[in-house]
Amino acid sequence: MNKKLWEAKTKIKLNSHLYNFEKYISKKFKQSFDKKYNKILNWSISNPGEFWSSVWDFCKVKGVKGRNRIKKSKIFYKNIFMPNSKLNFAENLLSKKNNSKAITFISENGFREERNWKNLNNNVGKLQYFFKKIGLVKRDRVAAYMVNSIETVEAFIATSSIGAIWSSCSPDFGANGVIERFAQIKPKILFVTEKYYYNGKEINIAERIPKILKKINSIKYLVIVSYPGKNFSKKNYNFKKTKIFYWNNIKKNYSKDIFFKQFSFEHELAILYSSGTTGKPKCICHRNGGVLLQHLKEHQLHCDIKEGDNVFYFTTCGWMMWNWLISSLASKASIVLFDGFPMFKKEDLLLEIAYKENITLMGVSAKFIDALNKAKIKNKYKLKKLRTICSTGSPLSKESFEYIYKNIKKDLHLSSISGGTDIVSCFVLGNLYEPVISGEIQNKGLGMDVKIFDENGNFVKNKKGELVCVNPFPSMPLKFWNDKKDEKFQKTYFEKYKNIWHHGDYAEVKSNGGFIIYGRSDATLNPGGVRLGTSEIYSVVENFKEIKESIVVGQKWDNDVRIVLFVVLNKNFELNEELKVSIKKKIRTEASPRHVPSKILKISDIPRTKNGKIVELAVKNIIDGNEIKNREALANPEVLEQYKNIKELNV
Repeated sequence: MNKKLWEAKTKIKLNSHLYNFEKYISKKFKQSFDKKYNKILNWSISNPGEFWSSVWDFCKVKGVKGRNRIKKSKIFYKNIFMPNSKLNFAENLLSKKNNSKAITFISENGFREERNWKNLNNNVGKLQYFFKKIGLVKRDRVAAYMVNSIETVEAFIATSSIGAIWSSCSPDFGANGVIERFAQIKPKILFVTEKYYYNGKEINIAERIPKILKKINSIKYLVIVSYPGKNFSKKNYNFKKTKIFYWNNIKKNYSKDIFFKQFSFEHELAILYSSGTTGKPKCICHRNGGVLLQHLKEHQLHCDIKEGDNVFYFTTCGWMMWNWLISSLASKASIVLFDGFPMFKKEDLLLEIAYKENITLMGVSAKFIDALNKAKIKNKYKLKKLRTICSTGSPLSKESFEYIYKNIKKDLHLSSISGGTDIVSCFVLGNLYEPVISGEIQNKGLGMDVKIFDENGNFVKNKKGELVCVNPFPSMPLKFWNDKKDEKFQKTYFEKYKNIWHHGDYAEVKSNGGFIIYGRSDATLNPGGVRLGTSEIYSVVENFKEIKESIVVGQKWDNDVRIVLFVVLNKNFELNEELKVSIKKKIRTEASPRHVPSKILKISDIPRTKNGKIVELAVKNIIDGNEIKNREALANPEVLEQYKNIKELNV
């Protein structure tokens, strides 16, 4: 049964960007939408050229819009949006030039600094001039191994301003992980933060530089940046064949005049990376205009981000949500960056920041919300300005949906969103016209014809299957770097269903248009040939006070697949027969008899990617005796050892 948790008041709807956009297209195209989201959605899918052109106009993109809307192709990913249009991504992000606040940085230890719009523009101008002096030109790659700081944002904007291509890894990647990614794209310049802090511990990044430079010969220039609020170490860096610059000297010694050359809508903007848990990370190259247009649509029409808002997302600059956050500047909003452990010294640290910084949109992972729930955190701050909470990274359970409204704030828009690095945006997300239903993502994104297919490519409703997108969209990747004839690209997205984007999520669409994501389809359980989602098991198990977290996989066994549940216990609890029986009974009644695990085993930790996602596939491969191809993609690869040679899995 659908449980409605919240619905926007009429006043909120009428004051929203979505309503203003509806009025705009109603007048322009003589259509009547009656404040019905599905009517706008269906129109946007049926009229892609008019829709994306209208997003450009409504969101006031700075650039030159070509007359044509779409250059059509029979090949899905070769459809080109806004042909002959030109823009400068950086010019659109630098949407203001006054003394009001543009960016706030906060570290886990409480250090805080602000950058106003005027100084942000000036610093980008100085970096631009520096790039020109060292001979950096369009399509050169700029790599960053940096923390989530204001300097990182400035480097990214300056890179895009000259048409160079940005790529970043966060410091929680070891040297090998950085080399594996950046070596593929051959950057000319590398930005590095000297050190960083996590949960009170200082971690030296500078000592990793020699190994990185030795393995990536293309790096000719190195820019060293101090951690915000900390002085440079007095060590003199000297690396052969690499010229060294210091951030503070660039700010002192270079001109601040800024210029914006316009580039094609299709021009390369940034290279992001797949997680690399199944092999070498794929280098996903995104396009200038497509990313901007998609982000403006999501920020304004789906999240109702307005001028002067304070937008926060807990992320590192190695995750696509960092790119999504930074683009909020194009909507004349201010952004808030946090670096460090989100529960440093207090479990509700991020809620305190939301209160102190007057956050209007707060973005976190589903895992973080679950951690707050498990810690029984009840919000003690008056979050008057907070209108939206976004959740992504993994499926948000019904319990977590309801926890937000019971314990954080009753009157807000909880928007569970799902997309990926592949499209640096969302396929499904929230909107202010429809109610928030417990456990469901509200609907498709505008302009995105998302469906659920069965194995045979038939569209299904109220039934689990593969999430696909049957129409092209502007934020499709431009290409994979070094992918001759798009072979890897086609295999990744178009091998399962001909000429239809297959995303690799196991999901369901409800009759009301809501979506439930059950996890990655490559981690789907198949006992007896029946496909089951892991999230249904997690949502039951996570309610046990004895269990801190869990990971569930399918093990090949006796010509079939059996379900194995691994659990991490909270302190002072044991995994005895009584608890095992209780877990199985609860799963049987709340999920189904098919979901009941054959084995329940205790472990001390769970493997995760750098972005905090649990890696079911790595565990499955280990217990099935397969090789783990890319341990470097994991934040904690050492934990995999405890999954090897478990006696209970041989009987």
